[in-house]
Amino acid sequence: MPNLNVVVLGLPGYAGGIAKKGSVSDLVFYDLKKGDSQITLVEPLRYPERLAPLFYACSTADAAIVVVENIDHLFGESLVMLDSLGISQGAIVLRGFLQREQIAPYLKGTVAEGYDFKPDDPVSLREWLLEEAASRTLDPQPSGTVPLDQHFNVKGVGTVVLGKVVDGTVRKHDKLTVHPLGEVVNVRSIQKHDDDSPSADRGDRVGLALRGIESERLDKGYVLSSDPTITDSNDFQAVIKLNGFWRTPVTEGMVLHLGHWMQVIPFRVASATKDGTVHLVADDGLIHLPGDDATVMYLEGGKLRVVGSIKLPA
Repeated sequence: MPNLNVVVLGLPGYAGGIAKKGSVSDLVFYDLKKGDSQITLVEPLRYPERLAPLFYACSTADAAIVVVENIDHLFGESLVMLDSLGISQGAIVLRGFLQREQIAPYLKGTVAEGYDFKPDDPVSLREWLLEEAASRTLDPQPSGTVPLDQHFNVKGVGTVVLGKVVDGTVRKHDKLTVHPLGEVVNVRSIQKHDDDSPSADRGDRVGLALRGIESERLDKGYVLSSDPTITDSNDFQAVIKLNGFWRTPVTEGMVLHLGHWMQVIPFRVASATKDGTVHLVADDGLIHLPGDDATVMYLEGGKLRVVGSIKLPA
């Protein structure tokens, strides 16, 4: 049974009432397991000072819990990020004296319009999540892809990386290519929620022990994959799909940040046309599968820094 990944936004530490706290970086992970049902909750750290953790947290998620204490620009930016990533499954938890009617206008036209309203009760939220996790099915594939969010050396084990299987299946003893290095490593062992496993499928959060590379040579955002179609792009043209709240024209010379998996890469707008087509150029390539979507951000955008989404080259 695959893991259910849920981003929790709006009130730092709220996920701690639902699940057990796990690893911490610029994200905080929480683990919940009952029988075959496995759930990972994630919260961003250092947001709103930095936008990247919000993107990383949302990009790992299959569903969202949005805790609303105040209707402000942070609530709005979180909704737009969820919408740009297409996270259509979720729950809204109202606190204080907020009523559904007060936030309904802000949800209209976004993915959150279809979210369920849930009570401010960790026990009932935990039961809801376990039911959702139990309904998910496996779909093993011949190849697998894991973007890295953490890496370190463990005495007696060697190099260990943490990440989510974003596509396909990873198996013990698989040979995976490290992008962008182009080197091949071997999967010595796999852990899911601290239990050894012979394989991991799409959605599973994993710890992989690797043979063939030192931890110091890795970096957040690197991608392990056995999929031969993995590529990277640093110079391409496409049309930005603007979110409904974005008002600033995208013009030549702007520096936009494209987010995909565990990467946030700056791209310069080399040219922009009236029909919305932009030519984007970067020093470093964005690693992706052909035709993937990326989230477009403009860090100088003030109270709203999420521009929309863009289709990456096929």
